[in-house]
Amino acid sequence: MFGLDPTLTALLIFCITLACAFEFINGFHDTANAVATVIYTNSLKPWVAVTWSAIWNAIGVFAGGIAVAMGISNLLPVEVLTDTNIHHNIALILSLLLTAIAWNLGTWYYGIPCSSSHTLVGSILGVGLAYSFIAENKSVSYVNWSKATDIGMSLILSPLVGFSLAIVLMYILRQVVRNKIIFKEPNTNNPPPTWIRAILLLTCTGVSFSHGSNDGQKGVGLMMLVMIAIVPSYFAINQEADVNQYRNKLVEVRQILAKADINQLNTNDSFELVKMNVLLGEMQQQLNVADNFLAFREEEQFALRKTAILIGKSSKKLLESDYLNLSAMDKKKLKGDVASLKSLTDYAPYWIILLISLSLGLGTMIGWKRIVKTIGEKIGKQHLTYAQGASSELVAAGTIGLSTWLGLPVSTTQVLSSGIAGSMVASRGIKNLQKNTIKSIFIAWILTLPVTVIMAGGLFLLFRAII
Repeated sequence: MFGLDPTLTALLIFCITLACAFEFINGFHDTANAVATVIYTNSLKPWVAVTWSAIWNAIGVFAGGIAVAMGISNLLPVEVLTDTNIHHNIALILSLLLTAIAWNLGTWYYGIPCSSSHTLVGSILGVGLAYSFIAENKSVSYVNWSKATDIGMSLILSPLVGFSLAIVLMYILRQVVRNKIIFKEPNTNNPPPTWIRAILLLTCTGVSFSHGSNDGQKGVGLMMLVMIAIVPSYFAINQEADVNQYRNKLVEVRQILAKADINQLNTNDSFELVKMNVLLGEMQQQLNVADNFLAFREEEQFALRKTAILIGKSSKKLLESDYLNLSAMDKKKLKGDVASLKSLTDYAPYWIILLISLSLGLGTMIGWKRIVKTIGEKIGKQHLTYAQGASSELVAAGTIGLSTWLGLPVSTTQVLSSGIAGSMVASRGIKNLQKNTIKSIFIAWILTLPVTVIMAGGLFLLFRAII
């Protein structure tokens, strides 16, 4: 497989299996986010709910694009993945995979809603930081801190957004909806009125779909890290792409940038403009190596990958500047052309997306009871009402969908858990929360990043010494 010897082939298959296992566990860890409300309001039978959720999770993986996936894979700079010793790369992949799986399984076992996103990001940061301790070149940052900061802010703010919006939505519902049945506890065995059931089914579908489109991409990004680290000559860039297409896009980008007046830019923006022109020139030279990406050597592919990523970063800074004196049409064209250049690295083969989709969908149907019970019974002191279920899931679906559109991973678990907490507070105040459960969720939220960073970093240093 991919020209590897039998031992490395076996390790590659093992790492792919672990990546699928992470997404499988992610599925049953996060199933409760979508199905808890429809189960506890008697809108759907449990087996129907989890099957329906699994289908829409799988669909979401295909429909969500790859922006979040690339955010995950780009957390580790190119330098970390270019180790000439492939066994060191395997040590890196095994460390972050085993850490992510162990923490997810542990929190699931104790029924604690925990963020798979925090777990994965912490594991990746851990191996990046550990690598920086042993790297020969100390001048290079082995963690993409700008991307890590964006992701960190997304993960920190999303629960606060979920909590606040759920309170606001519950208030609006109380003012607008005249039929007060939605604010009462459901009958033990009877399904809700048809219109309420339809709304809850739609919110369940929305959360399932948005979860697949966001969390599924994390699995895709993780799988791409595996493939780039172990078989880089096949996956560092999209080898099926047309070289001439990128050459043409380079010409267009340079023509647009030539219209910018550097004298009207501040010092930082002027630097970025010069830097981007230099990078475009480097990429042009790199593309002249051959007329087919299959003919590029491994080191040439990694050099091209690094240049494309740096061009994306510089263009983002320029487009965010208030001093870039380009027309709205030129800015739109520049953004589109740079996105085309980045498609050389921002891609995922169809078989990887399919594999992750199946793993997430199957995982959604297994092991859901522990977290469902926590979300449905242990966050608030009252039984979940129709309004609380609908409002928390509407908030979750909207927040996750927006994060996917922005290309940022977000914790489905934390958004929905905080949404339910907000809906409980909106009903009867802060006293309506079960303090022990909220405390456990908060502790897991606080500890996940430092624990996974330390664990992944320690395992990487250990595996690197023995593999």
